[in-house]
Amino acid sequence: MNEQCFTLDERLSNDTVKLASWPLSEVLLMNDRQYPWVILVPRCAGVTEIYQLSEADQLQLLYESSYLGQQLMSAYMGDKLNVAALGNVVKQLHLHHVVRFEGDISWPGPIWGKHPVVQYTDEELDQQLEKLQKIANKRWD
Repeated sequence: MNEQCFTLDERLSNDTVKLASWPLSEVLLMNDRQYPWVILVPRCAGVTEIYQLSEADQLQLLYESSYLGQQLMSAYMGDKLNVAALGNVVKQLHLHHVVRFEGDISWPGPIWGKHPVVQYTDEELDQQLEKLQKIANKRWD
């Protein structure tokens, strides 16, 4: 893993709240109350695509993503988990995990570019952070 000179993209920094640091990735809550939405950002400077990661880091990202997805679906009882690494706006490699519900504001279409972000209130954000702490604080022994 090439953590040297890793800096979180300013747009991700502005739009999220940090939940944790896992072995490979920063774990970030997207500040949008319309969907349970967590982002993994591998701490690898200059990487924009999954295939650019070392083989070991690719496997670690898959492990972290699979764990996160399973835990989010268990916590929120969603109908579908959307996982995506788009990078059209923010080039830095990041992996979105969005819990979807039939009848959510964008269902069944994609969430990107459909509706403006609706930030959590302070109280809602505190509730989400409390709910996600057990997931985010996983021990990676």
